[in-house]
Amino acid sequence: MQDMDELLREAEIAHGHLCAGQVLGVRMAMLGCARLGLLDPRRTDRKRLVTFVEIDRCATDAIAVVTGCRLGKRALKFRDWGKMAATFVDVETGRAVRICARESSREAARQLHPEIDNKNQQQMLAYRELPESILFSEQWVHVPLNANEFPGYKAERTLCAVCGEGINYDRYVVRDGKKLCHGCDDPEARYYQSLDSPPAT
Repeated sequence: MQDMDELLREAEIAHGHLCAGQVLGVRMAMLGCARLGLLDPRRTDRKRLVTFVEIDRCATDAIAVVTGCRLGKRALKFRDWGKMAATFVDVETGRAVRICARESSREAARQLHPEIDNKNQQQMLAYRELPESILFSEQWVHVPLNANEFPGYKAERTLCAVCGEGINYDRYVVRDGKKLCHGCDDPEARYYQSLDSPPAT
């Protein structure tokens, strides 16, 4: 695996800036891959790794850089739990490890570098230096993956019986014998609201 400084440079480019969350994300992903014995997740091991992230913050971009897992490749899975945590799954062996940033890591950063007033700068430096055991908790876990969760999964495309839009990967709901997209099955649960005309500018 590349060294941390190289990975941090790549994470900064991908994310647009470097921050404490990026440092945590890089170290979290390096640790997860190391625990699974995947030393080159972006190249030789690239089809073996699926990563579940639990937060939509800076660390997630860094995790994607280190692992090579991307949403568009179906190897990065997002669970909106609001936790600075990720689970790394070796789909070849079934082994999985969940890594979570400890709340105490912020205080550990303050204690390590009290001379730095800027909190982000303090954490960025400390998160590079602190031992993994201070930064993270680790837990071996089992992650059941359905066939449609795997990268490269192919399935027949289905049309929604109401809106006519295509649905990939069997992500439809059967209601009264009809295949519906999630938006048509439960319009109240949509993340968007349909408008009859364009909004005023």
